Amino acid sequence: MPLRRAVDPHELRAAVTEVLPWLDGGDQPDRAALAAAVRLSLRTLEGLAPGRSVELRVPPFAAVQCVAGPRHTRGTPPNVVETDPRTWLELALGRRDWATALDTGALTASGNRAEEIATWLPLLQV
Repeated sequence: MPLRRAVDPHELRAAVTEVLPWLDGGDQPDRAALAAAVRLSLRTLEGLAPGRSVELRVPPFAAVQCVAGPRHTRGTPPNVVETDPRTWLELALGRRDWATALDTGALTASGNRAEEIATWLPLLQV
């Protein structure tokens, strides 16, 4: 499988900056802007924590596999993290902590390796 091109940090910062007003309580950005911020931040995590032991899902935009360790080959992976776009971006920017997101139900994490994603957060500070 060919490797993806690394995420340009300037492209990531621009995409995230475009959705900051929404994260600060403003109007929701258009779908393309939100998708770009989510996808680029997920790909950044994928590059920082390569592997296939944890699947991180942010529907409806993307899912990535990351974190080194045992990998799955069929069916639902044993280590899955799922959240909504706002929560993911808040986690990626350090505006929300993992434990709070988990406790409030904004994030679900199953499997003994799922919480390893928290060690890679935040991805970016703006």
